[in-house]
Amino acid sequence: MAVELKTLEEFAVLTINRPEALNALNAQTIGEISAAIDEAAQMNVRALIITGAGDKAFCAGADIKEMIGIDLTGKMRKSEIGQAAFAKLDSLRIPSVAVINGYAFGGGLELALASTFRLATPRAAVALPEVKLGLIPGYGGTQRLPRVVGEARALEMIMTGRTVRADEALSMGLVHRIIDDSDRLASAFAFAREFSSYSLVALSYTREAVMRALSRPLQDGLKMEAEISTLAFQSSDAREGIAAFIEKRPAKFTDQ
Repeated sequence: MAVELKTLEEFAVLTINRPEALNALNAQTIGEISAAIDEAAQMNVRALIITGAGDKAFCAGADIKEMIGIDLTGKMRKSEIGQAAFAKLDSLRIPSVAVINGYAFGGGLELALASTFRLATPRAAVALPEVKLGLIPGYGGTQRLPRVVGEARALEMIMTGRTVRADEALSMGLVHRIIDDSDRLASAFAFAREFSSYSLVALSYTREAVMRALSRPLQDGLKMEAEISTLAFQSSDAREGIAAFIEKRPAKFTDQ
């Protein structure tokens, strides 16, 4: 198996396990990532942690050998499959946290961009270098990167294909934090626990509202926010949260 999925404490951990190929994405790996996300959706966990096996790479991108001899229909289908697999993270009920340990190039960075949060070890290096092959990103990079770092920075990264190190990635908002490399899963768990005790209903609605904000004018977005806020208000967790605040006790959310 190119992908491993297991439960550790209250989290699901998805590991791309092709260290001999720097965890590159071939068709099998993308299929297994897609299936693992589906499986994680059925688990009784609070977040999905995504990382790469070994110390060198989170994911070095697409397996270039698979591009040799592919026709236009095959290339279109390949992009659609990759996009669909990563897009599952958008609708996943639990938040996802990409732990970028080492290289995250091409499809690897696109997988991280599809995650809710991105953490990086000090040795992390990210890039969308497809332009160097006469190509452009095909798994969502041209769409997600501008939403994360803005149009100007995204164009510069994609059109130069240059590598961005961890400190710069943090300064531009591409990653949320730089974490200790000695025990990256423990650091990821500690980060996830900053939100994992909250209602999954509220967390899911929050992500939906913010994501929709990126594709509509402000006034439309405000109307949408009011509608989703009202939906959240109707949940059992909202009633519990309000009652707990008034009664000055910790809330006991049930994700309902």
